[in-house]
Amino acid sequence: MYEFVQRLYPVKLKNGYQQLLIYCNIVMDVNRFLTVCTFVSVIATIVLTLFTLIFFDVNFLILLVAWFALIQGIIYTWLVLTADSRARFVEELLPDALQLMSSNLRAGLTVDRALLLSARPEFGHFKDELNYVGKQLATGKELGAALMELSARIRSDKLKKTFQIIVSAMASGGELAELLVQTASNLRQQRLIEQRVRSSVLVYVIFIFSAIAFGAPMLFGLSSFLVEVISDIFSKVQLPPQETTNLPLSFTKVSVPPSFINTYTIVSMIFTSIMGSLILGLIAKGKEKEGLKYLPILIIVTLSLYFLVKFSIKMLLGGLFQF
Repeated sequence: MYEFVQRLYPVKLKNGYQQLLIYCNIVMDVNRFLTVCTFVSVIATIVLTLFTLIFFDVNFLILLVAWFALIQGIIYTWLVLTADSRARFVEELLPDALQLMSSNLRAGLTVDRALLLSARPEFGHFKDELNYVGKQLATGKELGAALMELSARIRSDKLKKTFQIIVSAMASGGELAELLVQTASNLRQQRLIEQRVRSSVLVYVIFIFSAIAFGAPMLFGLSSFLVEVISDIFSKVQLPPQETTNLPLSFTKVSVPPSFINTYTIVSMIFTSIMGSLILGLIAKGKEKEGLKYLPILIIVTLSLYFLVKFSIKMLLGGLFQF
């Protein structure tokens, strides 16, 4: 089974999964992880495909490939979001950790002891990483190499650049304690600026979310009901041939079935939710993938509101149009 999975996934993609497992602190061989993911994806794909065919008339092979690709994308996205969540947690604690390490150095402790004592229990998984680096320093490893190895285990450009500045300043003869204090101060100022930017774009986030979650389903629900009414009316209109020749209008049967309109509406709202979630992530956090956490909420809200609006309009106006 492992050999089959190894051939199924390209080497570059498999290396990407292996790095994500390191970022997420998942202690599992990448081949075993991909084997489990493939097995779960196949089972879930078969179940979801059979369930979808009950409600929609779609090609079985296309639906099978689409569900499998979607499930694989969900697993990969979960790994990316987990790695980014761990990185954000570390970035929030980094100024405090640097400040504690600077205080320990000024108290006369060695670098390895200062790093070990700065690992507080409230730091969570970052405490384990700091302890690992401290143990490496105690065994004789250079501080610069140990810090850069730590940055390679956490998916954070801010952490990596911070350690690069510290290492380069140490190489040029700078005082480590003062350097850590200045770095911590700069990180706190940068965090305040980012919070102000996020608060200023909050209005745009609310507007986009409202337009996708509430505006689009209401308009789609009204338009789909209108198409069904027009199709029903035109199918009942029968004019004598001699009278229709003198009219400037021609009455023909609507060739677009309501089922196609319903399917198109659902697919359109799903794609709108996907693109909208990416835009929300880009505006709010600066990264498109950060908005993927809004995607399930948007899809559930939009589809639920669409069917609710469509049902409500049928109940209110269905008797008026005898529909």
